[in-house]
Amino acid sequence: MTESGKPILYSYFRSSCSWRVRIALALKSIDYETIPINLIKDGGQQFSEEFQKLNPMKQVPALKIDGTTIGQSLAIIEYLEETRPTPRLLPQDPKKRAHVRMISDLIASGIQPLQNLSVLKEVGQENQLTWAQEAINFGFNALEHILQTTAGKYCVGNEVSMADLCLVPQVANAERFKVDLTPYPTISRINKSLLALEAFQVSHPCRQPDTPPELRA
Repeated sequence: MTESGKPILYSYFRSSCSWRVRIALALKSIDYETIPINLIKDGGQQFSEEFQKLNPMKQVPALKIDGTTIGQSLAIIEYLEETRPTPRLLPQDPKKRAHVRMISDLIASGIQPLQNLSVLKEVGQENQLTWAQEAINFGFNALEHILQTTAGKYCVGNEVSMADLCLVPQVANAERFKVDLTPYPTISRINKSLLALEAFQVSHPCRQPDTPPELRA
């Protein structure tokens, strides 16, 4: 927490995991301070001794709040949900809540990590695009089928949930890696609806303190 009592989010503008948390903070109207951690500059600022003390996994995001520091985006979102439950991001119905967690985990564990900088470095420059496209398509094929049974206006029914916070950044990743989204009409429809909401706009990578001038909008 800062001297003013604001939570501190350690974030990188393009990090999809950081974006999830920024959306949650915006939806819950939580005022916070951003400390940018550039994942590329200086060999990656996440590897600094100072940041490793905050998050030994050397990843963003990390959130300082209520006298504690939390890493891992879904753990942060669940903490915010438990301590600041309005508006809720997990449905009251147990089955819907399970669906939200299932979709969130599918994206956060089954798709997104395969495009992490650390993984792409191991794959090699010449193979990165193909690797990322294959990983996203594999996951999106499964996700499209699931959403056809769970979705209303959003991923699970007609209320924004943690699953939606995971979906939008992952679609942005797919677009960055030039994935053809034509086979995924449900994903595309939900993504379009969510991007119209203010919380998804103010948290967008193009509107962050560390967004490079050429990428700002």
